[in-house]
Amino acid sequence: MEPATGLKTEEFRLADRVNRISASPTMVVLQAAEQLKSKGADVADFGPGEPDFPTPEHIKRAAIKALEEGRTKYTPVPGIAGLRQAICDWHARELSTSYQSAECIVSVGGKHAIFNAVCSLINAGDEVVIPAPYWVSYPDIVKYAGGKSVILETRAVENFVPRAAELERIITPRTRLVIANSPSNPSGAVIPAAEFEKILAVCQRNGVWLMSDECYSHFIYGDSKPYSIGSIANSKPGLIIIGSLSKTFAMTGWRIGYTLAPQPLVAAMTKLQSQSTSNPTSIAQYAALEAMRGPMDSVPTMLAEYARRRERIVAGLRAIPGVTCNAPAGAFYVFPNISAHFGPEMPTDTIAAKQLLEREQVAVVPGEAFGAPGFLRLSYATSLDRIDEGLRRMGRFFSRTK
Repeated sequence: MEPATGLKTEEFRLADRVNRISASPTMVVLQAAEQLKSKGADVADFGPGEPDFPTPEHIKRAAIKALEEGRTKYTPVPGIAGLRQAICDWHARELSTSYQSAECIVSVGGKHAIFNAVCSLINAGDEVVIPAPYWVSYPDIVKYAGGKSVILETRAVENFVPRAAELERIITPRTRLVIANSPSNPSGAVIPAAEFEKILAVCQRNGVWLMSDECYSHFIYGDSKPYSIGSIANSKPGLIIIGSLSKTFAMTGWRIGYTLAPQPLVAAMTKLQSQSTSNPTSIAQYAALEAMRGPMDSVPTMLAEYARRRERIVAGLRAIPGVTCNAPAGAFYVFPNISAHFGPEMPTDTIAAKQLLEREQVAVVPGEAFGAPGFLRLSYATSLDRIDEGLRRMGRFFSRTK
């Protein structure tokens, strides 16, 4: 007998737009690792894509002050005017661009900014070019909007840098948007300025939007400096810049991201945001205002420590027989190739990641999640001690698969 109230099983249907996307693979790994930790397991966790540094004190104090001053009301949907102007000023100072506050919208993190931009531009059947390996959320956000992802393959021997010439070959009349992520999550690739300018030129010739995801802009190794394609003259039409305070200022949980783009697109994103989240959290916005206007002493400190960890983890992975690994040029991830260890008992990187967690309590994200089968992503936003321990366990694990 059917229950008197509630939906019948056949009536419980979800919207197609939700059914065609997947849960974030990184979140799946984090949840599995947390389950082991809750049981007392000593997990060497290379999964989280967030700094292990605290938010700088002056930023936290600004949030406390905002609370004490009662800044807990609704704000304008695209963010408080002072913050939007401060973002434009900071971006001009740090990355040599020239945006005005009307060309800026503040969102609930960088992911939200990307989601709003894609949903404001992409119609059913529109094509979006995404270089692989890619950040896991790009294809699903495109799917949600009804678009089609067209994958631009990159190669480890070229440090995973997307090439303008190859981009031009796969653009079609249906192409609406190209996404470029530099520095890259997961590979740590950095697109050289000259190549980035060529990519911009291809997009402009073909009337295609270019989205530049700059969330890791200030984590660049060696003599290279933070770079934005928005610094190029006449780049603003058709260019979308996505930024985030999460990585640069160790503010992941504060959820503040932003978009710099032509004003009509910002207006469309504001309309969409007004019907979804409305404004980002008021207190977090005042903390972000201090981040944009205050000192940036924490950034070189974090970068120096990431550089030390980068050297250690790259050397350790290369010391494991059958594992190859590029040295990342930016961000805080390594992306080793483990395919030489594939066999009947471990045919894919997804199974390898599962076995690493079960047998050695090492949490990594499989490369398949990033469109790059045969690889693993490891975040080195963790201590040198944990890196060394994880490398020992991985060495032991892969020695048994040969």
